[in-house]
Parts: sequence; structure tokens; C-alpha cells
Amino acid sequence: MKILLMEDDEILNEVILSSLEDKGYEVYTAFDGEEALDLIYEHTFDLLLLDVNVPNINGFKLLKNLREDNINTPAIFITSLNEPMDLKEGFKSGCDDYIKKPFETYELHLRIDNIKRLYKLDKSYISKLSSNSTYNYNTSTITIDDKEFVLSKKELKVFEYLLKNRNRSVSIDELSLNIWTYDNRPTDSTIRTYIKNFRKILGENSITTIKGVGYNFN
Repeated sequence: MKILLMEDDEILNEVILSSLEDKGYEVYTAFDGEEALDLIYEHTFDLLLLDVNVPNINGFKLLKNLREDNINTPAIFITSLNEPMDLKEGFKSGCDDYIKKPFETYELHLRIDNIKRLYKLDKSYISKLSSNSTYNYNTSTITIDDKEFVLSKKELKVFEYLLKNRNRSVSIDELSLNIWTYDNRPTDSTIRTYIKNFRKILGENSITTIKGVGYNFN
């Protein structure tokens, strides 16, 4: 699991970084909003941990801008701002959780575990697709009855994003922004080819094309 930590307090940054790495997470750190923004557009993260009062771009504004750009990476604010209006502003900006300083690292890990559960970021499980089909996150395998279909590394990112956002329309732009870095984005026709391949495996009605909007995993 790949995490971005934005925290301008060097000591707290180091404490959080160490506790996350002890849990086996891959962590990138930033000390201000511009640095964090650059990293977000250079890499694909599974989770954002954001302080609010940091130089250049504060956490609320940074996350609000990301959400407006359809970047939907789960985010947790870590901040000393603890008034009800601060909490309201945080969730209004698009966060998934809000931790008030000071806190114990075990609380942070509990919050992260909850995000992993909600967004299915823990890949050690099997997801049911329909009455006779499942998807195994460990092996990147779709099983229909007794027949298995293995997805390529390029396909599985698209498939897992659609699966995570099932019953919601997802545009090609959203797929590109949330899965690939700016320099590595595939063409629209490549993504359409992936969708076509998924339909060959799961059936034509498994993914609906909503004209002018995007794709809906049924």
C-alpha cells in the first residue's frame, strides 16, 4: 500500500513515517502543499495523510482541488484544528476521516485499517462479482463457475478501479487521473480495449457505457 504523508513538523513527520513503515507501507513524505501536489501527480497513491496548516497550499485547499480534478484517492486529515467548523470544512473539502492532534499512532493505524476496509485496499480477499463469478485480488484472477481468467498488469488496474466504484459512472479521464501518472497515461482507445476485454469475459451487460459520461460496472 502506497501512502503520501504531508506533515511540516519534522519530528512528527518522522514518527508517523517510522510507524507506517513498520507496518510495511510504502511512504512518501512532503513538508508543504506544493511538494505534496507534485508527488501526487508523479505517483499513484492508495491513501493521502494530510496536515492542514502547511506552507504554500494548505491541506483543505489541496484536497478540494484534487477532488475538483476527479482525483478520488482516500484522504485523512491530521491536524490540530479541532473546532466543529474545522471538522466541517475538512469533510466539505472531501476527506474520508479526520484525526485531531495530539493522537497515538495506534489510532492512526485503526483509521487506516478502516479506510482499507471501506475502499477494499486490502488485496488479500476475494470479491463476489455475480452469483457465479468472483475476483481474486491476490492472483488478479476472475473465476466464472470453474473457469479462470487472468488479467494482465495493465488491465487489472482499470478493472479494480471500476470494481471499487461499482454502480457509479466512471469517466476515462477519472480512470487516467486516478490510476496513472501524467506521463504514463494510456490513450482513450487503449482503455476502451480493456473494457471490451472485460465484457468478453463477464458478458456484454457487465459494464454499461453511458454516452458522454463514462462506464458503469454493474
